[in-house]
Amino acid sequence: MSKIRADEMTAVIREQLKNYGVETAIDEVGTILQVGDGIARISGLSAAMAGEMLEFGNGAYGLVLNLEEESIGAVVLGDYLALKEGDMVKRTGRVLQVPVGQAMLGRVVDPLGQPIDGKGPIKAEATRKVESPAPGLADRKSVHEPLQTGLKAIDSMIPVGRGQRELVIGDRKTGKTAICTDTIINQKGKGVICVYVAIGQKESTVAGIVQQLEKAGAMAYTIVVSAAASSPAPLQFLAPYAGCAMAEYFMYNTWQHDDAGLPALVDGHYVEQSSADGGKGFATFIAYDDLTKQAAAYREMSLLLRRPPGREAYPGDVFYLHSRLLERSAKLNAKLGSGSLTAFPVIETQEGEVSAYIPTNVISITDGQIYLQPDLFNSGVRPAVDVGISVSRVGGAAQIKGMKKVAGTLRLDLASFRELEAFSQLGTELDPATQRQLDRGIRMVELLKQGQAATLEVVDQVLMIKGAASGMLDDVAVDQVGAFETQFLAFIGKHYGELRTEIQDKQILGDGGETKFKEAIKRFKSTFGADKSEEAAAASA
Repeated sequence: MSKIRADEMTAVIREQLKNYGVETAIDEVGTILQVGDGIARISGLSAAMAGEMLEFGNGAYGLVLNLEEESIGAVVLGDYLALKEGDMVKRTGRVLQVPVGQAMLGRVVDPLGQPIDGKGPIKAEATRKVESPAPGLADRKSVHEPLQTGLKAIDSMIPVGRGQRELVIGDRKTGKTAICTDTIINQKGKGVICVYVAIGQKESTVAGIVQQLEKAGAMAYTIVVSAAASSPAPLQFLAPYAGCAMAEYFMYNTWQHDDAGLPALVDGHYVEQSSADGGKGFATFIAYDDLTKQAAAYREMSLLLRRPPGREAYPGDVFYLHSRLLERSAKLNAKLGSGSLTAFPVIETQEGEVSAYIPTNVISITDGQIYLQPDLFNSGVRPAVDVGISVSRVGGAAQIKGMKKVAGTLRLDLASFRELEAFSQLGTELDPATQRQLDRGIRMVELLKQGQAATLEVVDQVLMIKGAASGMLDDVAVDQVGAFETQFLAFIGKHYGELRTEIQDKQILGDGGETKFKEAIKRFKSTFGADKSEEAAAASA
């Protein structure tokens, strides 16, 4: 039996003591005093910060909203039914964050960034704070690039620019969501990342929107954030901020671009690059559908947290609720990568009451509004845009030259038409010139009608509006305007493709282009309606 030597034992013990370290984990914990309706009152967390995340015993997270002397008020972002009085709550020491990045594209997620589309987990490359400060004055550039919606009535008379906040407002079932989805579909191939935030909508409605976007091939560049009607109020309140954070990731980061100026895909992924090396931020688009329901969810939370109610029982900071969200939309300067975030906040009115509390709040924050009128919608004018009170405060700065030239005439023509239409209803006999103006107005209204997901490239819009303003449709039957448009654009594409190219390259037709365009109208009109015409047959095919 070998003898144990004391010096060897001493050496081993000393070595062990040298490597010995005590790591003490200190958690600040509190207890639930009261819980119900998604709200928890907690004691023992005196150092908790407003907006901080808390972790409950069942794994659910909470968000601190109220800081009081004896307790704090937090909303539960998950299952609150499993929580009870006396349960332990732990501080996390961090503010609420959501996963962001390219892995989110094409996915449907909840406001916490968790997938709800059944396509498996998301391996996001980064996280971003849900609440971020808006870019400052020096970080911005004035809005000057168009963001085409593909809708003639909007792109011509209520133009939207990259970095703008354009309110979509109207009663229920007037086509507000359709304008948002059409705009997303129209961004295909334009290098724009889109986020659609559904707040308080039926899950079946959101599923239908996702299906429509997939059918159009738009989900490849779109993230859908859904806080359904069955979701608790805290998630409906968070949804717009979470969607905004996901869009901001693409706006603020800089990416490699190809020769055409579009973000370059390498092996199916966008490659990050510093702005010094020519990298640029994405143009992004976000639709908040709709902020009326978010305000209602915030009111519910605030009343349960016992905050003092104000007008219509909304809390005093309901204006700040929307202003801090919408101010995050911007066109960034070149130093920050020239990215942009364009927002379409949606507001639902009751009986066309645009002077109600929430609508007036959001109107005062945004850069214009697209007002949808139920009477127009019911009479078949779709999109049902009321051009009279719809406005874009960016104006012609967000239009190409060709559209700017024809749009001024269009707005005046429609204004004159509305006056004449009201006058003609009195039964007064009209002189020939007035009758011609009335007939042209009727055809112009017909031309501006567009079916859902039937977006039109800006080049084709310019050609059609230009032609209509010059009298191209004056002798076409009103019920034939749609067919005329389809066949005329096909005819131009086949025989006068150089006109489209000229508008794309120079943004306007020169003298030679104007002559060719008149020639094209004359040539097409001689064949339109002829049963056996070769061009008409080819165009309709």
